[in-house]
Amino acid sequence: MFERRPIYRETAKEYQKASKKEKMEILDYFVRITGLKNRNYAARLLRQHGKTIYVGKKNYLKADIAKKGKRPGRKKKFGEEELKLLKKVWEIENYMCGKRLKPILNEVLDNLLANGHLHGSPQAIENLRHISASSIDRLLKHERKKLEIKGRKGTKPGTLLKQQIAIRTWAEWDENCPGFMEIDLVAHEGGNSRGDFAQTLNMVDVWSGWTELVAIKNKASKWVREAIEKVKGRLPFDLRGIDSDTGAEFINHPLRDWCEKHQIKFTRGRSSRSNDNCYVEQKNYSIVRQNVGYFRYDTDEEVYYLNRLYAYLRLYANFFQPVMKMTEKKRIGSKVQKKHDDIKTPYQRLLESSYVSEAQKERLTRLYKALDLFHLRQKITACQRKLFSLQKKKNVKNKNLEETVWNF
Repeated sequence: MFERRPIYRETAKEYQKASKKEKMEILDYFVRITGLKNRNYAARLLRQHGKTIYVGKKNYLKADIAKKGKRPGRKKKFGEEELKLLKKVWEIENYMCGKRLKPILNEVLDNLLANGHLHGSPQAIENLRHISASSIDRLLKHERKKLEIKGRKGTKPGTLLKQQIAIRTWAEWDENCPGFMEIDLVAHEGGNSRGDFAQTLNMVDVWSGWTELVAIKNKASKWVREAIEKVKGRLPFDLRGIDSDTGAEFINHPLRDWCEKHQIKFTRGRSSRSNDNCYVEQKNYSIVRQNVGYFRYDTDEEVYYLNRLYAYLRLYANFFQPVMKMTEKKRIGSKVQKKHDDIKTPYQRLLESSYVSEAQKERLTRLYKALDLFHLRQKITACQRKLFSLQKKKNVKNKNLEETVWNF
């Protein structure tokens, strides 16, 4: 084509000045030398050379060079109103990714609208109901960047896969039904392991992802057993088994006897293998650490507010935070391919289980309908602020004590 252009330009000038008979001769020559098979197309090229031909309002052609104005592009479906509403939902749902937010978006919108916490035009609400997961991430891209921590590096939770490492137990677990829970303690020592400090008992159901949290004053086996009893009494399903690490707070005769009395299977992981309890380890970070941080909690008042926070947090996590469960993982060359099941909240998974009684399902449904997601998030934030204020007071007190000692 690039070799034809000089011939085309010179021939076109002669063609436009020639008579009808001469044009036929010039056209024959042009078709023969360029190899064009369509005479009509060749004649149009010669005839239109140098002329301005408008195509639409912004595009035009001149000679053999096409020039384009800026294309208008697709009309925006999601405007400022939709973005404002989406940001509010995203903040209430603790800044989760679009893939997790999309499956529960309609339920969250219904909850906020029913309780009068979301105000927008019907069209904007309807647009949000049909938004895709990728569009959610695209619209919130700049907002997510604002929340990134810059100038710091830290360890991130690793990939924990229970299926890869077999657990040595004296009983078989049935992970296809709710009731088998991994348990662990999260220490709130604040970097100083001296003396007594609060611990959080974290219990996670392997099948549904249902999470229970209880703060205790220290890791004495007595408080651990009492916390497990408390959780057992409020679970929406039967506690069938618990799996812990090899810590003395769990591996003791009183807890073993209690499990035998209530016909609860008691298993443990291997020594120094935290990955054996991958589900609870992941929740230690995503639910406990992300909500209460790494401060030192060692007073009765702090334990009280931790439990108050957990009372709201268990409802928020179990009813409004969807869980992704990996069903398959395989390596293809240098790439790892993962498959997940449908993204659902622990509450939704329990409603689908045949192992949960109809009475419990009705109780869960009534509780879910009574919950106000916006107020729930506000109460969680209020408890977090109270815990932070207690930390500030304690730090000021410790600083004054240190200054007194040095001055003395």
